[in-house]
Amino acid sequence: MSAPPIITIRDLTMSYGDKQVLRGINLDVEPGHILGYIGPNGAGKTTTVKILIGMLAGFGGKVTVCGYDVGTDPLEVKRRIGYVPESAALYEVLTPMEYLRFVGRLYGLTDAESDRRAREMLELLGLADEVDNRMSTFSKGMRQKVLITAGMIHNPDVLFLDEPLSGLDANAVVTVKEIISRLARMGKTIFYCSHVMDVVERVCDRIVIISGGSIVADGSFEQLQATNTAASLEHIFTQLTGEGGHEALADRFIRAFQQGRQAND
Repeated sequence: MSAPPIITIRDLTMSYGDKQVLRGINLDVEPGHILGYIGPNGAGKTTTVKILIGMLAGFGGKVTVCGYDVGTDPLEVKRRIGYVPESAALYEVLTPMEYLRFVGRLYGLTDAESDRRAREMLELLGLADEVDNRMSTFSKGMRQKVLITAGMIHNPDVLFLDEPLSGLDANAVVTVKEIISRLARMGKTIFYCSHVMDVVERVCDRIVIISGGSIVADGSFEQLQATNTAASLEHIFTQLTGEGGHEALADRFIRAFQQGRQAND
């Protein structure tokens, strides 16, 4: 018998004033899957994630994560998930070790356990020499490594990733992608949002494309290829979301740039 879905979404709707952002999303995510959740800006990706992690109320429909209703038991959901945003407000006056110890306490870890996990994870991400330095001096990539560690330090069952590779150097990108794959093999569930199509294509075993607040495609990359006349996920995405005409837009941009330059000569 297969395990029940670890994420269940039924008839999910959300509006901001008169603007409807989500229009009846229905989705099940099984344990151990890496689900790519992609769409153009304003499609409803971030709104979906914020609802799933218990950060956003006022939605319609029913959402459960790890068997708990997000609407009625958001704290129980938060205990079992990890979240890595594209960027977040870190406490810059703290060192990575101080910050991660604080995060560990929120999840019930002892300081000793938090320190051990934090040092090991930061060392593997190339921050061994920075663990006791103030984060106010950190680059975007260094801060992202701290966020990734914070999202995983408590060994969550479900990991929500929103552009997790933002700012990372090439070696760190390869490492994080391998970590994601191994977590899935361990039975962890990864909900992955990104605009980097080639990474989604290679890392995710299932891809959901959302446009205008509705799901317009759902399947493996091979399944999406079979039902769309495009070779890459980038082209499939363009076909389904109506975000085409990129070559024409690039031509118009270059012409405008050249005309502006000629006027200044």
